[in-house]
Amino acid sequence: MIHIDRHRSPRDLLPKIDHLFALSAGKIRSIEESWRPDAGAPVFTVQGRYQARGWTEWTQGFQFGSAILQFDATDDASFLELGRSRTVERMSPHLTHAGVHDHGFNNVSTYGNLWRLTREQRIATCEWEVRFYELALKVSGAVQARRWTRLADGGFIHSFNGAHSLFVDTMRSLRALALGHVLGQPLMEEQDEKISLFDRLVQHARATARYNVYYGKDRDRFDVRGRVAHESLFNVANGTYRGPSTQQGYSPFSTWTRGLAWAMLGFSEQLEFLNTVPDDAFERCGGQDEVVATMREAARATCDHYLDIAAADGVPYWDAGAPGLASLDGWGDRPADPFNDREPVDSSAAAIAAQGLLRLARVLKDDRYEQAGLRVLDTIFDEPYLSTDANHHGLLLHSVYHWPNGWDYVPPGARTPRGESSQWGDYHAREAALYVKRLAGNAPYLAFFGPA
Repeated sequence: MIHIDRHRSPRDLLPKIDHLFALSAGKIRSIEESWRPDAGAPVFTVQGRYQARGWTEWTQGFQFGSAILQFDATDDASFLELGRSRTVERMSPHLTHAGVHDHGFNNVSTYGNLWRLTREQRIATCEWEVRFYELALKVSGAVQARRWTRLADGGFIHSFNGAHSLFVDTMRSLRALALGHVLGQPLMEEQDEKISLFDRLVQHARATARYNVYYGKDRDRFDVRGRVAHESLFNVANGTYRGPSTQQGYSPFSTWTRGLAWAMLGFSEQLEFLNTVPDDAFERCGGQDEVVATMREAARATCDHYLDIAAADGVPYWDAGAPGLASLDGWGDRPADPFNDREPVDSSAAAIAAQGLLRLARVLKDDRYEQAGLRVLDTIFDEPYLSTDANHHGLLLHSVYHWPNGWDYVPPGARTPRGESSQWGDYHAREAALYVKRLAGNAPYLAFFGPA
């Protein structure tokens, strides 16, 4: 359980944030200088060097989006040029990739961040450049929305596993649909059927809240409030729910903590977005009150569960039900141990979850969530999580990718992975740092949709 050992303000973290971005600059440049584009996208490090894993290239947007965040935090125009040029040169295949659920990761991190900076008047652009970003986001939102499995009461964006599979991760990809909706883009189907991206956003969030999040009552009366299933399975012939599953967690009946973090941030961020949506947009979705209440309950349940299952310093182990935790006496009442030989921690889950806690704190005006989020970041923005070695490509150490599949590097003499980084962990550490930096400086609030 997270221990709030003292009261923190966003300003208290500024020295660590400045140090993080000073280190971040060298990491970004090092990857850019050494990476071969034909290798695909960097995914995670092995002995400190980023490696590709040719799958869906879902981390490409984090690579170039990190340069854009670096500019946002430091005003170093060389990183803006790097992020902007690489987005134009290399990101277009991701706009029309119909086989993945990751459009929010790839395209909102790149085209979306650039469009946001234009709306905030942080960068000088011509009208056609702005239209270019908007066209990219319209295409991405519509392509993501078409990856659809129908249910009796709505539907969901199915994962790359197939039409039967609802991933909790996709809550954060809903940003692609949100931006497409903001820009007035519908999905056009057969015989000119016009489908609202906002309707599909709401239906997907509702399905995730109903099937992937547990509440400790009714269907879930034998379960724990806030637990999250990585995947929900459906019979696509008639749309009936069949049961929970997992790809990267320990079991369908335990909580993979990065999946929990995706839900925390995804629901909290969408609650912020809903505050900007006109009332009449909710008419076909059951009304504003019902939609907001559903997302609010999912956000609160998942954030509360994270407070319970993270270690005292705010960093979680990779799965709340991982069997080796039974051998780590009192693990929940002391700081996480990234060097133990029983179960790995996942700093990337911490970076994602912290932002979810902070955003929910703003929505609910609840200081408890803000203090928890700042506690998490105070931990991971320092050693042994912050990578101070200039020869290590990664920024945030002790991230885990896919421990059940054995994709994570285990150093000689150890039994669990440690000391490595991931593109999503590094990106979300930068994004959380930028978020808090803006809060501390009373700068414009950082939201994917820009100024309301």
